Amino acid sequence: MKKVILLGATSNISKYLIPMLLNETDSQITLFARRAGRRLTEYADNPHISIIDGDWNNLEDLNFAIKGQDIVYMATGHFIDANKNVVAAMKNNHVERLIVAGGLGIYDEVAGKFGQWNARMMGDYTSIKKAAAVIDESGLQYTFLRMSWLYNQDNNYKYEIVPQGQPMRGTQVTRQAVVKLVTDIVNDSKLYAAQSIGVVEPNTEWDKPSFY
Repeated sequence: MKKVILLGATSNISKYLIPMLLNETDSQITLFARRAGRRLTEYADNPHISIIDGDWNNLEDLNFAIKGQDIVYMATGHFIDANKNVVAAMKNNHVERLIVAGGLGIYDEVAGKFGQWNARMMGDYTSIKKAAAVIDESGLQYTFLRMSWLYNQDNNYKYEIVPQGQPMRGTQVTRQAVVKLVTDIVNDSKLYAAQSIGVVEPNTEWDKPSFY
């Protein structure tokens, strides 16, 4: 049985990820978030779940929560100090496997008219690129998910992987598909290890996402 901690367990992706991990893995799951005890009451009595109130800007909180875990999932990889703290806590506690939900464009890899639209929408990428570099240079067995623009659609679990170094043209992907990918990685921890991967919905190579 794997022990998996979700850092940012109240995020928009996590609310889909928690039930899928419960249904499709045999993991013991730790939910970590600010005021998690008050915000995740529906899981309070679940024997497969532990809930920890904490702040990933606080290294002491992270050291306590990450100790003994097998896999760490971060709900966002956009913050430099938070990334540094998570990497430090993982190394302090000899935990190697990390999954990070991040965004596209950190390598200027978004192509064509979609790339131009994405650049206008996102603005200055400087701090996001620096935050991603903390993960890239961590030496951990990480998978950094460079997700295209997110939307919700029940039962749409279609995703396509774009390896690092290849242009990203897929404009969108569902949160449900991202959750399926994360669950696949939890079930096979060697999957996409030590890689930064683009995550897109197949056949969405448009000028911008369909919902804009």
